[in-house]
Amino acid sequence: MPRTNVKGLYLLTEDGADDVRLGAVVRQALGAGLKWLQYRDKSRDAARRLRQAGLLAQWCRDADAHLLINDDVALAKMVNAAGVHLGQHDGDLAAARAMLGPNAVIGASCYNDLELARSAIEAGASYLAFGAMYASGTKPLARSCPHEVLTAARGFGLPIVAIGGITPDNAGSVYTAGADAIAVLGCVWQADDAVSVIKRFSAMEPK
Repeated sequence: MPRTNVKGLYLLTEDGADDVRLGAVVRQALGAGLKWLQYRDKSRDAARRLRQAGLLAQWCRDADAHLLINDDVALAKMVNAAGVHLGQHDGDLAAARAMLGPNAVIGASCYNDLELARSAIEAGASYLAFGAMYASGTKPLARSCPHEVLTAARGFGLPIVAIGGITPDNAGSVYTAGADAIAVLGCVWQADDAVSVIKRFSAMEPK
């Protein structure tokens, strides 16, 4: 299985965003150099999810970026996304690998649990996501992840994605602790100038 080069800013979409808002923010982000995007929509509107995922997949291909679908392996396959991201209770990771193939990017939420990370690796994960690193407005009840967990996870040899309350003001310490990529949502989608926020993140990426 090829190593996945997940690094830098990793943007999650705003749950429930309409097509206009989705396009406005995502296309700005891709224009500013974003390379990793995750489509996150928890609604049961299958038609909207398929339409929006298809749009995002095309925009990402045009920008030489990677689209992952949150928690929906079938949708990822339908729109030919780069892969999928799965939480602990969102589907079988090994089954996702079998369905999407050896080259798909499959991310696994590991929260603050190194044993969960080990299981994800055995099941075929491409990268490991840990968090919340800080208090998160998106998931206020998310379990907290100490920075030391990121450092310990470096020993697994897979890319590490950190998530949860990360902003340009605190991202530096997360990178120092061992993250390869920073997953964000609110600080970009709620910004008056999303591009400036993205550029601030880009400026602090490890070289």
